[in-house]
Amino acid sequence: MPFTIRPSRRFPVPCAVTYNAGPFQGQGTVWNLSYTGRRFSGDLLLRPRATLSLTVTLPNARRIVVPQAVVRWS
Repeated sequence: MPFTIRPSRRFPVPCAVTYNAGPFQGQGTVWNLSYTGRRFSGDLLLRPRATLSLTVTLPNARRIVVPQAVVRWS
């Protein structure tokens, strides 16, 4: 994938994430968020171009549901 500058600033927000890739579910931590992306690590190996859904639990216990995301790098 060619180098591109991120269109949105990322903000550090370490919080819990649950993600689903097909029939598999993973747990992890989101390290930063932006309007167009996020960086997280977890216990389920993901490959570039895989699609998944995410549920991010914010520190105030509110949740952000991302119904579909694409892995850009791993």
